[in-house]
Amino acid sequence: MQLRCALSVCHVLMLVLCLSTAEDFDWTKNNYGSFYYGTFPTGFSWGAGGSAYQTEGAWDKDGKGLSIWDVFSHKKGKIQLNDTGDSSCESYYKIKDDVSLMKELRLNHYRFSISWPRIIPTGIKSDHVNEKGIQYYDELIDHLLENNITPIVTLYHWDLPQVLQEKYSGWQNISMINHFNDYANLCFEKFGDRVKHWITFNNPWSVAVEGYETGEHAPGLKLRGTGAYRAAHHIIKAHAKVWHTYDTQWRAKQKGLVGVSLAGDWGEPVDISNQKDIEAAERYVQFYLGWFATPMFHGDYPQVMKDFVGRKSAQQGLGTSRLPSFSPQEKSYIKGTCDFLGIGHFTTRYITNRNDPPGRSSSSYFTDRDLAELVDPRWPDPGSEWLYSVPWGFRRLLNFVKTQYGNPMIYVTENGVSEKMMCTELCDEWRIQYYKEYINEMLKAIRDGVNVKGYTAWSLLDKFEWDEGFSERFGLYYVDFRNKNKPRYPKASVQFYKRIISSNGFPNQREVENWRRKAVEMCSSSNQLLAADPLTSHMEMVTEIVVPTVCTLSILISAVLLMFLLRRRN
Repeated sequence: MQLRCALSVCHVLMLVLCLSTAEDFDWTKNNYGSFYYGTFPTGFSWGAGGSAYQTEGAWDKDGKGLSIWDVFSHKKGKIQLNDTGDSSCESYYKIKDDVSLMKELRLNHYRFSISWPRIIPTGIKSDHVNEKGIQYYDELIDHLLENNITPIVTLYHWDLPQVLQEKYSGWQNISMINHFNDYANLCFEKFGDRVKHWITFNNPWSVAVEGYETGEHAPGLKLRGTGAYRAAHHIIKAHAKVWHTYDTQWRAKQKGLVGVSLAGDWGEPVDISNQKDIEAAERYVQFYLGWFATPMFHGDYPQVMKDFVGRKSAQQGLGTSRLPSFSPQEKSYIKGTCDFLGIGHFTTRYITNRNDPPGRSSSSYFTDRDLAELVDPRWPDPGSEWLYSVPWGFRRLLNFVKTQYGNPMIYVTENGVSEKMMCTELCDEWRIQYYKEYINEMLKAIRDGVNVKGYTAWSLLDKFEWDEGFSERFGLYYVDFRNKNKPRYPKASVQFYKRIISSNGFPNQREVENWRRKAVEMCSSSNQLLAADPLTSHMEMVTEIVVPTVCTLSILISAVLLMFLLRRRN
């Protein structure tokens, strides 16, 4: 009896010790701080990225099969100005050109994705493997390594083979897990001797919510309240299966890592002294990042998701929750399937509590959360309507990941800013400011103890931006999409980012300000080259000539109209 009591006391003490050492995120503490001058740890990896559908072009060449984005973008009205990624940056034909840009930037790594239908046209491995597709990625990987640039390879960046969508309803169907595993296994077999960093899925939140809930993205389904949860459930299981396949069949031989890249906008409570706002902000992050990260690190969905979706489902009169559940076996199988966590971060929202009453017709992922998203009108917003520059949110997010998931190895897999301008503008001072401030917040997070190993600027090139087409530009390099040769021109941010890489951070205020001044000076001469080049390269089509000089022409036309009106008045 005494022994049993002693063991019980010991057990309680151990539990208390474990609980006391667990670190909780402090929602009430936000130390904005001033700019920090210093350097990153030795060996920190600097990179840039892109994805297959957004950059490759060659949509129907050399045996490639159709993807859901090929089909979706060809439907009128789905994409801004009915743009498509049919040719995009033509990176399929420009491996050496693009790697030379990376070398000029002094990148340590380049993040790209493999197009599933380019190497398995139907998505079903037993049907056919396209050797020309394999050859293309072989050449890209080899050329990167020849230039001392590490490939970080994403297996799925949204371009699902169309056959799998038509045959199985895509990620709504559990059969996708095995097909994805077969595809991943082929990639490990063909490329794993050289690729040591694998990302299973890029931003599965967008795949699930925008592909199967709102229909804004391919395949364009609007399965409100159920589609996103079902797609995410299968994606999480597929990720886990691929991780286990690598772990059991390839890891000992290839010695690589398998992770995932999750989108993580930060949610800050409107009132940090209001408990309901704090709880709403945490729900925002858990329904976003935690939806995928928590199963992969802890084996199950965030408790707050299970509680809220379960309660709303019951109030609708449903017998079971619209959020699927994992069996005990699945929980243990999924838990611990991330060798590193990729974080794609762009912006922040203020969050406040809001009660959305349930209803059969109105139930959705968004109303399940019971919150409202707000922005500060003083936040800069140079490009995409959703992207506000809020650097301090980045540090907050990284520290949240540290406390929630046991300080995992992190690679920042996407971070950058767009512009939405009619004019050709290479002097992108707002992008310089964005990179400077966001990268500095990441440096502060590393000083906080967050285990960040690398950073990927998003993106290397201007590219096809999904439902926004070519109307938004994220690139360090400007791409002239109206020119059939798709020439690239460096923006001022190229020089600035290159200096950060060379110095591995921010040495001192004087030097950093000098970088900025020199970058802007250089871009002025580049602007002149860009304005002059189309006059010779676009002779075949007269309409091409106006693109780089549209701002100048607008000014001239306005001046002529003004003169005409003044003459009439006189």
